[in-house]
Amino acid sequence: MPVLDLQNQLGIDIDRWLILGSSKQPYKRASLCHAFEKEWLECADGIGSIRAKKECQQEMEDLVECLTKRKMVKRLMAVSEQKKKLMKEGKYTPPDYHSGKTETKP
Repeated sequence: MPVLDLQNQLGIDIDRWLILGSSKQPYKRASLCHAFEKEWLECADGIGSIRAKKECQQEMEDLVECLTKRKMVKRLMAVSEQKKKLMKEGKYTPPDYHSGKTETKP
């Protein structure tokens, strides 16, 4: 335990979000990124931080992607832009249920 635990004394939470996934979960269900966190921890265990940055880079990238979803959002934005482009050119018309029209059939 550190001599001065400033995070607890000031009531701030800077780095504890990373270990929340590996803590005890309600209803005994694993967190969303638990598998990626486990792979990273197994890779980095016992080799030191300098070697872990080099040797476990792929596992860390997978964990960060699972936590932030940056690649997924980028991909969805590209699909949306392509869809708008095709609609502008007249090559694609969205179905009625995507255009906000109400269904006439029961």
